[in-house]
Amino acid sequence: MNAFNPGTATLPSTIPQYLEQLRRSLAGADPALVQDALYDAEEYLRSELAENPGKSEADVIAAVAGSYGAPDEVADIYRDTEIKVQTALRPPAPPQRKSALGRFFGVIAEPRTYAALFYMLLSLATGLFYFFWVTVGVSMSLGLAVLIIGIPFVILYFGSVRVLSLVEGRIVEVMLGERMPRRPLYSTRGRPWAERIKELFTDPRIWGTQLYFLLMLPLGILYFTLAVTGLSVSLSLIASPIALLFGFGTGMSIDGNGLILESEPWAWPLAIAAGVVILFGTLHLARAIGAMHGALAKHMLVKSAQYS
Repeated sequence: MNAFNPGTATLPSTIPQYLEQLRRSLAGADPALVQDALYDAEEYLRSELAENPGKSEADVIAAVAGSYGAPDEVADIYRDTEIKVQTALRPPAPPQRKSALGRFFGVIAEPRTYAALFYMLLSLATGLFYFFWVTVGVSMSLGLAVLIIGIPFVILYFGSVRVLSLVEGRIVEVMLGERMPRRPLYSTRGRPWAERIKELFTDPRIWGTQLYFLLMLPLGILYFTLAVTGLSVSLSLIASPIALLFGFGTGMSIDGNGLILESEPWAWPLAIAAGVVILFGTLHLARAIGAMHGALAKHMLVKSAQYS
C-alpha cells in the first residue's frame, strides 16, 4: 500500500476515528463489503495496539499508516479487490438468446438455476432449525430473566444469532449469488461491558435477524412445496407415457377427469409436452425466488444495519 501523505488528509488519532473515516470513504459501496472492511481494519489496528502496549492509539495508527494504509487508501483497495473477486467467482455468462423460446429453455444451462432450486429444498430444514433456535432462545431468555444466569444466557443467545446470521449469509451468497458479509458483524470494542450489553439489546440488526429466522419457516415450507410439487408433477408427466410405451404402469390422471391409458396413446405426447413446460416453468420460478430471497436476506441481515 502507498504511504500515507499527511498533506492530503488528516490522519485519525483513534481507532474509532479511523473506522469512521473508512466508513465514509466506502460510502455507496455494498453494505456487506463495508462490514468486512470495518471488521478487518479494527482487527488489524487492535492487534497492533496489543503488540505495542507502550504506544497510544495515535502512535500506532501513524506507524501502520504506511503499511496498512490511510482510510481512503484502504477503501480504494477494498473496492478494487471486490471487483476482481466478484469477476473471478461469477459463473460464465450464458449466451444471449434473442427468441422467447431460447430464453425459456435456456434456463436449464445456467448453474445458478440449480443452486436456487437446491436452496428451495434446503430452506425447509434451515427454516425449521432457525425457528426452533429463536423460539427456544427467546422463551428461555424470558424465563431466566429473573435469575442471575439470565443475563449471561441472553448475551450468549444474542451472540449465537450473530453467528447464525453470518452462516445464513454464506449460504445465501454461495447458492443465490447475493453478496453477503464474510466477516462477523462489526461493533465498536474497547468500551465498558455495560455499553456493549446495551448495544446487544438496541442493535436493530439482531432483531431484524431474529425476524428473518422466524420468517424462514413459512418461506421454507412454501419454497419446498413449490419445488417438490413442480418437479414431481413435471417428471411424472414426462416419465409416465414413456413407461407406458414400454409396457410399465397402468396410466395416470392428467386433470382429474382424463386418464393416460395404454388405450389412449394420442395423449402421451400432450402429457410429455405439459411435463416439459411445467419443468422449465419450475426452473424459472426457482431463479425468480432465488433473486427475491437474496434481496430479502440482504435487506434484513445487512441493509437494515445503519453504521454510525
